[in-house]
Amino acid sequence: MIEARDVCVSLGGKAILDHIRLTAGRQQVVGLIGPNGSGKSTLLKCIYRVLQPDRGAVFLEGRTLREYSVRQSARKLAVVAQHNTYSFDFTVREVVLMGRAPHKRTLERENAEDYRIVHRALETVGMADKETRIFSTLSGGEQQRVVLARALAQQTPCLILDEPTNHLDIRYQLQMMDLLRTLDRTVLLAVHDLNLAAAYCDVLYALQDGKLVGSGTPRELLTPAFIRQVYQVPAQVCTDEDGIPYVLFRSLRKEKKP
Repeated sequence: MIEARDVCVSLGGKAILDHIRLTAGRQQVVGLIGPNGSGKSTLLKCIYRVLQPDRGAVFLEGRTLREYSVRQSARKLAVVAQHNTYSFDFTVREVVLMGRAPHKRTLERENAEDYRIVHRALETVGMADKETRIFSTLSGGEQQRVVLARALAQQTPCLILDEPTNHLDIRYQLQMMDLLRTLDRTVLLAVHDLNLAAAYCDVLYALQDGKLVGSGTPRELLTPAFIRQVYQVPAQVCTDEDGIPYVLFRSLRKEKKP
C-alpha cells in the first residue's frame, strides 16, 4: 500500500503541493488526474524519492520512506517516469536488465534467471523481437514500452507511472492499460486522458493548482460540473453498456456562440 499524508512541496517560494492526502490500496489501480501544472508529477516524484516533501510523509506498506534504504524501496516500488534518456548506446536488453539491479549485490553479474525475467518482461510489452536493438534508435512509443519492461523486470509489488501512454498510439495505449489491470500489483499513475482513467482506474484523485480537489471512483468523480471546475471545459458524461463512464467534450467555440 502507498500512502501520502499531508505532503507539502514548495519550489522557488511557490507552493506546488498543499497538504495532499492519497491512498493506493493493495492491487488497486489509482489514477492522478488534473490539468498541466497541477502537481501530479511532483507528487509522484515525492513518492519515488526524487523529491523530499517539505512537510508530511510518504508511507510504503505502513513504513515511511525514510525507514527504507534506496535499495530496499527499489525492491518495493518500480517507476516509469516521463522522460527516459540515456547518454550511452545501451541495447534494449541492457536497459531492461537495469531493473534487476536492486536484486543484485555489488559487482554481482546477471545470471540465467535474470535474462529469463528480462525476456518475459519484453514479451509482455511486445518488444521481445527488438531485444538487441539500440534503445536510442527506437521510436518514443517503443522506448516507453521498453521502460515499462524494465519496471516489470524489477518485480516489485508497487508500480508508479507518470503519463505512461504518452507517445503511444491508441492500440498500444489500450494494450498498456489492459496490462496494468492484469498485473496484480498496486499501480499509481498520472494520466491525462479522462476516458482511459475512467475505464481502467479503481479510484481517481484530482489535483488543481497543487491542491486535492476531489477523489472517488470514476463514476463518483467525473461529472460535467466537476470537469468544468477543474479543466474549464464543457463536457457531457455518458455511461456505456458495462456501466463505465466516458466523457464527451464540447467545442469551446460553440460555448461562445450567442
